[in-house]
Amino acid sequence: MNTFADSVSTALQLVWAGDAALWSVVTRSLAVSATACLIACSAGLLLGAWLASARFPGREWVLTVLNTLLAIPSVVVGLVIYLLLSRSGPLGHLGWLFSFQAMVLAQSVLVLPLVTALTRQVVEDADRSHGEQLRSMGAGTAVRSLLLAWDERYALLTVVITAFGRAVSEVGAVMIVGGNIDGFTRVMTTAIALETSKGDLPLALGLGIVLLAVVLLLNAVVSGLRRWRERADGTGPVVVLA
Repeated sequence: MNTFADSVSTALQLVWAGDAALWSVVTRSLAVSATACLIACSAGLLLGAWLASARFPGREWVLTVLNTLLAIPSVVVGLVIYLLLSRSGPLGHLGWLFSFQAMVLAQSVLVLPLVTALTRQVVEDADRSHGEQLRSMGAGTAVRSLLLAWDERYALLTVVITAFGRAVSEVGAVMIVGGNIDGFTRVMTTAIALETSKGDLPLALGLGIVLLAVVLLLNAVVSGLRRWRERADGTGPVVVLA
């Protein structure tokens, strides 16, 4: 490939023609990230909603640790998971190292603090607005947090999309615990890094195009749901945490 335009043209041809190698990586990458997001969001949405409504000694310290985990480097997470899953590690008996499960675990650990922190912020803002009314009706912490989370469900959809974007674009942790094994643990981000280093720019660009298209599609779905909600409720634009 002599020019950038030639690389882009070939990349588009690979995507359009359904290149087997490209779509195998795409399918595996989406499966890993979707599974990790399902696990992380199931726990993070509940935990974040509870933290928004709960008041207990040491809560500020918990929030400080949670916010700190948002900035933890992915390679550090990958290293910790690697040590846990290695043969001499406490989870070595599972035999998960360099497997689909290891990548899911690494992405779940990365995404969980993000989902929890963003959910807490969204639900806590809602609690300040109308949480007092729920308290006056006798709603406890758990019930109030669930009701507020349901009331902000469209805002929380944005949190889920953000979490998926964080997972699907991650490279460091999955490279360490997955090993980037062709046909087994190679995902879009690790394949892009490898193919770029090899000089196979069309395949790298093709994977990048698919990755951007997936994120664009998910954001379009969320945007459509928000507009539908505004029309259904007869309200103006809804401000959500993006």
